[in-house]
Amino acid sequence: MSNHANHVLFEPFRLKSLSLPNRIVMAPMTRSMTDGGIPTAQNTGYYQRRAEGQVGLILSEGTVIDRPASRNDPAIPFFHGEQALAGWKNIIDAVHQAGGKMGPQLWHTGAVKSFLTEWEPDAPVESPSALDAPGVERGKAMSDSDIADTIAAFANAAGEAKRLGYDTIELHGAHGYLIDQFFWQGTNLRTDRFGGKTIGERSRFAAETIAAVRKEVGEDFPIIIRLSQWKQQDFTARLAETPKLMAQWLTPLVEAGADILHCSQRRFWEPEFPELDGDKGLNFAGWAKKLTGAATISVGSVGLSGDFMGAFTGEGSASSGLDQLLERMERGEFDLIAVGRALLTDPNWVAKVKAGDMDALKGYDPASLSTLA
Repeated sequence: MSNHANHVLFEPFRLKSLSLPNRIVMAPMTRSMTDGGIPTAQNTGYYQRRAEGQVGLILSEGTVIDRPASRNDPAIPFFHGEQALAGWKNIIDAVHQAGGKMGPQLWHTGAVKSFLTEWEPDAPVESPSALDAPGVERGKAMSDSDIADTIAAFANAAGEAKRLGYDTIELHGAHGYLIDQFFWQGTNLRTDRFGGKTIGERSRFAAETIAAVRKEVGEDFPIIIRLSQWKQQDFTARLAETPKLMAQWLTPLVEAGADILHCSQRRFWEPEFPELDGDKGLNFAGWAKKLTGAATISVGSVGLSGDFMGAFTGEGSASSGLDQLLERMERGEFDLIAVGRALLTDPNWVAKVKAGDMDALKGYDPASLSTLA
């Protein structure tokens, strides 16, 4: 790794009140290891070690808002209630003490059933049209009051994050969960103002949520939203088949107050529209930045040879894709890069990359999924 390439990853990044020492983000990764939704000292240590390992920005695992059926696993953490918020206060204090920056990922799982547990919430699951996937019924369709209360719950959680001292927040709008189910034509069959035939119309729920969060946290507090074309229900799904449609999808989100678009791909090196700019063309984050002018985070198998779901079969090597990552960052295709599974196994991944000690990087170990090491 050249000194110049090293400089690209380790340039500072500043946006509003957020100031980062480098361009590396810890991607949100569901751990399902709390005490009934309450973060413990183990959770605190897990995040503190990544801060000590020089991650620029840590984004927490998905942590759910105050809705009766906002989670699909009993060990997913709450981001509401006195006990849970006290746990999250301990986490951010430890991260700051270690010199890190962090934001919680605020989440509602919608109608998606967990593939890790048969547990069911006490209340009916909710989604735009009572669909887990196109043609797959589950739960109930949200009423107007359900939607209003959900938007308010996202805003309240964001306000609590700012009050606790977090540096930013991220809304989970990807991978087939609630916000994404509003985007997806196959799961949003509504005929009211939260539905519609176009992706721009179906962006209203997300845009109104972002606007409510912005009102709660003020103008200088950065808002991130995570987005994806693919869904866990359908890896081949695409919300936007063309740049024009992508602009219709993303522009309302930026206009509502989103500062950073976190663009999830299964493999960051794959071009989003190869028919327009070739096999080495812009990826999802690159097109999102070009179309909206917003800052973007790219993510997808950084440091690994396998794709996202390959984690569960043990795929992955330590150095895959880094050369291409540096090339894309050098040309300014996107602003930040998120690293997921590599940081599960190796909390010091960032420090080792900064030192150029690539031989010391640990390969991803699927056993990391079952620990908070």
